[in-house]
Amino acid sequence: MTALTVTILAGVLFGLALAAPPGPMNAIIAEESVVRGWPAGFRAGLGAMLADAIFFALTLAGVVAVIDRAPAVRPALYLAGGCLMCYFAVGAFREAKTATSFTDGGRDATTGFRKTLVLSLTNPYQIGFWLTVGVGLLEPGTLDVLSHAPAVGEALSGAVVVQTGSPALLVGFFAGIACWIVVYPAALAAAGRRVDAFAPAVALLSAVVLAGFGLLFLAMGALRIV
Repeated sequence: MTALTVTILAGVLFGLALAAPPGPMNAIIAEESVVRGWPAGFRAGLGAMLADAIFFALTLAGVVAVIDRAPAVRPALYLAGGCLMCYFAVGAFREAKTATSFTDGGRDATTGFRKTLVLSLTNPYQIGFWLTVGVGLLEPGTLDVLSHAPAVGEALSGAVVVQTGSPALLVGFFAGIACWIVVYPAALAAAGRRVDAFAPAVALLSAVVLAGFGLLFLAMGALRIV
């Protein structure tokens, strides 16, 4: 396997690692997928992906690091993000009550896209990712991935070397995110068509996740101010 292929695959894994964990973005993608079908879920995923592209550009320009140094920014982001998540949670609870099957329709198809875009841009965790891992992806150099493995690191040294700061790594990174926002809504839609009762259940779970993260962000923002 060539170094270029390894770097691209590593980028894909980094992208999946950012996109796949449970959280408010995936809750919105799930809600949109089960209530309106795969296209709506995919559009919601595009909103989150666009936010990452914006953060990538801002990190490349050094703007994200400058913003993060302002003491008032983090608390403001937590409070803004928390309020938005609680607001969207109310909407998700309503969806859970009214959704009787998949693709019930209803709201504007672009709503999910706007939700994930706005939430991603006000998400301190996402900013934190681009200040840490994101910066590491952009800085030219090499990363011997398996050399850090416990016990076997010395034996595996040089087996998987990733070229950081290379276009191949960044292409793989966004390809990984793209794979997730295609496959995740498709899996939900495929499962839901077999069991229509799955739609309101997922909408309710999405509402609970959004409300939980919203309250958590509000508490963290308040604590940072105090």
